[in-house]
Amino acid sequence: MDARTWIKELDKGTVRPLYICYGPEKYRMREFIDYVLRKCVPEDVREFAVTKYDLTETSLDDVLEDAQTMPFMAERKVILASNAAFLTGAKENAKVEHRPEKLLDYMKAPVDFSVLILTVDADKLDERKKIVKLLKDNGSMAPFVPLSADDLLQWVKRQAEALSFRFAAGAAEALLLSAGTDLQALRSELEKLSLYAGSGGTVSVEDVDGMVARTTEQDVFMLIDHIVRLRKEKAMTVFHELLLKKEEPIKIAALMTRQFRMLLQVKELERQGYSQQQMASQLGGHPYGIKIASEQSRRFSFEQLASILSSLAELDYGMKTGKVEKTLGMELFILKLAV
Repeated sequence: MDARTWIKELDKGTVRPLYICYGPEKYRMREFIDYVLRKCVPEDVREFAVTKYDLTETSLDDVLEDAQTMPFMAERKVILASNAAFLTGAKENAKVEHRPEKLLDYMKAPVDFSVLILTVDADKLDERKKIVKLLKDNGSMAPFVPLSADDLLQWVKRQAEALSFRFAAGAAEALLLSAGTDLQALRSELEKLSLYAGSGGTVSVEDVDGMVARTTEQDVFMLIDHIVRLRKEKAMTVFHELLLKKEEPIKIAALMTRQFRMLLQVKELERQGYSQQQMASQLGGHPYGIKIASEQSRRFSFEQLASILSSLAELDYGMKTGKVEKTLGMELFILKLAV
């Protein structure tokens, strides 16, 4: 099961008695929970019809007892219970004991006036457990995973549309390069761009460059993108901006090493036939970052990437031992690559 299927069901008026949400993408999880609330409980009665529990402090028995209690001033109520660690293989540190079998008993005859949402702070559930297998089979659980590269780009464009502005060609991609792939951070930058553009306005690549704050990691990501595209002036501009932010050349070199190593790994995995989603899982990166790394790696051969990593190691040693002046050494390295 996946969250998209749940949303389609909700749109058709089908509400499940139980939703178990897990996975690394917490922003999408919160979006889904908010959607359930909008569909199930009118805003003016949410104070009475929405209850929140922390399963590290409250027993599952108490939560299920609440679920079987009629709602007050509402036709349906929603119960949110976080930290359902009993569904994972992790050792529980809860102050209370849970009896997971009671959840299976409840699901044999769930009430129609309660919606129970359990959230799990884990990327995976323990599918060796009977309860996990049964709840998975009946469609009660779904993972919230990072969006694919294409889906992330479309998500950014839909968010802009909802905020009443649009992106000029290349501007949405520029936002992802500058702000990264964290949905909460992207949402904040989108709201900022919305205020700048105004209703019905258009945001250009130049607007994104001028308005969006970049982390050091994203600056280095852009620095390498300029190098790959042979834009040495822009690459040098980004490097000097990093220096103005008091970033040490040794740190910049370390981040460049990490990114070029990623290019080499992506190139090798592509050769082995991995998809971008598979590579993201294997390397622990976001699918959009893997997509960009894949595009960047095509500029280099395996031998060239290995040589770049070797040169970065020599540069790092030279800067740390004082044999190479840090800023000059980095400038020469960037100019050598961006030709």
